Amino acid sequence: MARLILFPVPIGADDIDISLPPYNKRLLDGCHTFIVEELRSARRFLKHVGYAHAIDDTVFHLLNEHTSPAEITHYLDAIDRGEDVGLLSEAGLPCVADPGAMVTRMAQRRGVEVVPLVGPSSLMLALMASGLNGQSFAFHGYLPVKPHERTAAIRQLEQLALRNGQTQLFIEAPYRNNQMLSALAETCHPDTLIAVACDLTLPTQTVRTLTAAQWRSQQATLNLHKRNTVFLIGA
Repeated sequence: MARLILFPVPIGADDIDISLPPYNKRLLDGCHTFIVEELRSARRFLKHVGYAHAIDDTVFHLLNEHTSPAEITHYLDAIDRGEDVGLLSEAGLPCVADPGAMVTRMAQRRGVEVVPLVGPSSLMLALMASGLNGQSFAFHGYLPVKPHERTAAIRQLEQLALRNGQTQLFIEAPYRNNQMLSALAETCHPDTLIAVACDLTLPTQTVRTLTAAQWRSQQATLNLHKRNTVFLIGA
């Protein structure tokens, strides 16, 4: 029976062997239809991994934050013809901090087998290396941009972390990373732990966990500008 296969995509490493197990590559070559968040990056990924078929003959369906449920009704038609369909994240794991859940939910409703594959996740890698609680955690996407709203959100997440022992994860637009770290250092209680994980899987990878008080004096030693970064607050 044909399936919907969820393919993780590298989050930074140029060496594809770090992020793409051979088994994933074999399944990738078995798909001629892909559901993708951005056409150009999907084509670039397939070319980079040595996709076995002509990319110009491959079918791509777009799925992003602007896609409506009505637009995806035909995205799994190839499965009805006995062909596997691949779902590609823009980076990392499909359906995790990614719009892919919409089509995966449709597959589940139709009784289509959904196959999740192992691969890189910046959230999980950051949590693993942070030393913060990996038994209970929550991901919040992006925090508000306006300074007063951002401060209120940070305080709320800090309260959750301290009250429940639950690690709080979130991300920021790369060009605002330094401002976010400054806001965390200034807003949180001096003893609250703040972890920063950037450039994961790259040679420049840095994961550092310090108290808010320590970040206030050391944040200038870590320039996060335009570097893909995960922030974590913990007790």
